[in-house]
Amino acid sequence: MELHTIEKLVEKYFSGETSIAEEKQLKNYFSSPDVAPHLEQYRAVFGYFSQAKQEQFTKTVPLQPRKRSYVAWISVAASVAVLLGAFYIFNQKPEQPQDLGTFDNPELAFQETQKALEMVSENVNQGVKSIDYVNEYNQTTKTIFK
Repeated sequence: MELHTIEKLVEKYFSGETSIAEEKQLKNYFSSPDVAPHLEQYRAVFGYFSQAKQEQFTKTVPLQPRKRSYVAWISVAASVAVLLGAFYIFNQKPEQPQDLGTFDNPELAFQETQKALEMVSENVNQGVKSIDYVNEYNQTTKTIFK
């Protein structure tokens, strides 16, 4: 085989552009005894393939997988947890109904309702003020990252 052709094939091989037939040519060349001295360093790379073909796996593979006993213990622990939770829930005593603060006087009820709504309004206004900071931050970042 022509030395110039082999050099081109080696370059193509290391660029990842060779076909299977070209790789067979390289393997045959580097397995032969007459390899050019400047290409001798590649003999180990291409010689590996023929050596790897001859290797055999000699260990025995167990056909029965090992049983894992902790899986059974996890299922037992989970079922015990479920049973204890159900026992706790069903044995609780019902709570006494709470007095929800009903009013007999309509004017007093109206005043209490106004107090409650005023408190809610103040809290909502504080939330709206904090959103203004977020809006200003968004505008600033839009200006910076245009």
